[in-house]
Amino acid sequence: MENQYSRYIARKRARFSAFGVPVNIPWGTPLEVRDGFIYFGEQPLCTVTSDIAYAYFTQDDDGRGLERGKLLEAILARLRPKNEWDDCQPRWNRILDDSLCQKYRRPEHEDYWIWNYDFFNAPVEDLRHIANLIGAK
Repeated sequence: MENQYSRYIARKRARFSAFGVPVNIPWGTPLEVRDGFIYFGEQPLCTVTSDIAYAYFTQDDDGRGLERGKLLEAILARLRPKNEWDDCQPRWNRILDDSLCQKYRRPEHEDYWIWNYDFFNAPVEDLRHIANLIGAK
């Protein structure tokens, strides 16, 4: 996988340690990509394919990073059970049965669904489709 994006944005507040340096990045902060790493100013934060990148950042090359981020957060929240009585399996079944969603699944995990790099940087239209599919707001 070759990184194709040069600008990212914080889709939610990001508090973590980046290479031993504590960072606190507000929602909506623009970030830059250099050599496969996301940077906040001169501070490298993580690789574009890391769990940290997936948890906090999304590409903004098209200027739609904040919209993309809201959709990602809504989708991820809708697929997590809210409590012990929330059966989210019917929502997951819609994901499993949808041909568009299949391109966003990591194929090396046959027993469970893990979203891939392309999902976290997907076109807004694809994310809207997924959100509508599962009833995310």
